[in-house]
Amino acid sequence: MAELVNPMITDAVTQSNVKVVGESPAMALSTMYQAMAHSTGVLFENAVAAQQQQNILAQASVNQGVMQIYSLDTTAAAGASEKVAQTGVSDNLTSLLTVLNAFNSR
Repeated sequence: MAELVNPMITDAVTQSNVKVVGESPAMALSTMYQAMAHSTGVLFENAVAAQQQQNILAQASVNQGVMQIYSLDTTAAAGASEKVAQTGVSDNLTSLLTVLNAFNSR
C-alpha cells in the first residue's frame, strides 16, 4: 500500500525544484560573463607582454646599431665615403657617352 506524503513536504520540494529551475538561466549567464571577463583579461595581458617584447627587441637593435657605428674605424669610414662620393651618376653618364661616341665613329 502506498504511503501518503504530507502535502507540506511535497509543496516544499516542489518549490525548491522551481527555485533551482528559475535561477539556472541567471547562473548560466553569470558564468558566461565571468568566462568572458577572464578571457578579456588574458587577452590584454598577452597584448602587454607582446608590446614589452617588441620594446626589448627595438632597444636591442638600436644598441646593436650604435655598437656597429662606434666600432667602425674612422679611416675606413672616410675611405668608403670617398668611394661612394666618386661613383656618381655623372661619372656613369660620361662613360656611357664615351662608349656611344665610340660606336658612332665607326
